[in-house]
Amino acid sequence: MPGPFDQILDFLISTLFGIYIILLLLRVIFGLVRADFFNPISQAVVQLTNPPLKLLRRVIPPVGRLDLAAVVLIILLKFIEFWLRLSLTGIDIAPGAVLIASIREVLVTTIWIFIISLVIEVVMSWLQAGGARTGNPIGRLVADVNQPILGPLRRTLPNTGAIDFSPMLALIGLYVLLIVVRSI
Repeated sequence: MPGPFDQILDFLISTLFGIYIILLLLRVIFGLVRADFFNPISQAVVQLTNPPLKLLRRVIPPVGRLDLAAVVLIILLKFIEFWLRLSLTGIDIAPGAVLIASIREVLVTTIWIFIISLVIEVVMSWLQAGGARTGNPIGRLVADVNQPILGPLRRTLPNTGAIDFSPMLALIGLYVLLIVVRSI
């Protein structure tokens, strides 16, 4: 059983790597969905993630709207996080298996980002007149992130008046996708 020092170190490694990986994932998602670059939250994410990406972009160019340098950095950081945490426990696993597990966990985290953004948009639509797009920078940003998912669903589903079933259907689809990815 690991001692308290090992547990603290494991916690710190997973927390610090996890926060930075989420910031990088948000940056990739914001770029893909063309979220408002001038939103204060977008600006904060860009400022926090720019230093390593400036260096990587010299070697790894973007592919369309996909920031490939950020994707490579995300997978690399997740790989390092897993390797450090496994080293703490004394478990020796092949690098290929760690890479596959890293990619899987990045996909799981990405799905969770979309699930959380949908929940935030739904809650904000209940609390704010006019929905999530009005005034609030968080509301505008989550609406931008969710638009590629909710837009096609809203166009496909029948108009039911005041109740929008597209977030519920999107959440169901994301949870199914989460189950599929976790089964890998």
